[in-house]
Amino acid sequence: MKRLRNSASVIALVAASAMFTTACEEPKVDAAIYETLQQCLKDINMVRSECEKNYNSARQQHAAVAPKFASKQECETEFGAARCEQAPQRTSSGGSMFMPLMMGYMMGSMIGGRGFGNSQPLYRTRSNPGTFRTSDNKAAGRSTGRTQVAKSSMARPTSKASTRSRGGFGSSGRRFGSAAT
Repeated sequence: MKRLRNSASVIALVAASAMFTTACEEPKVDAAIYETLQQCLKDINMVRSECEKNYNSARQQHAAVAPKFASKQECETEFGAARCEQAPQRTSSGGSMFMPLMMGYMMGSMIGGRGFGNSQPLYRTRSNPGTFRTSDNKAAGRSTGRTQVAKSSMARPTSKASTRSRGGFGSSGRRFGSAAT
């Protein structure tokens, strides 16, 4: 490897690195993240009806979009002890499925900045308990309240109708079909 011999080369390399990093960074969008409905209601910058509507929407989505596991132990390996619950869906053979508890919810700013919409449930993994994650395992942030998140974090969550027998969030494990859709 050649050594850089003058400061002009070092400066050019640093400038190119900064441009490359900036070009690759995903655009951010306005959002609001809360652990509970009460936390949103206490935020003086939020409107009660928006807090309630978006919390209820996230709760309704939770059972459909949360990652599913064939056993409570597998779910707790990924999300932590006492952080999983039985899913309302059943496997095709009639067995139980387990999913993480909803640890918060996120709502994105609506077009034109008039209120918040596009809400979804958030989760926290055992390996990274300080970061809220979407059901599709996208990092949504560490703090609550109004914030900015990567645009991809606001994508509509996908429905999870099958279980993962190992690996859980974001990895590919053996899947079992589900009678639920």
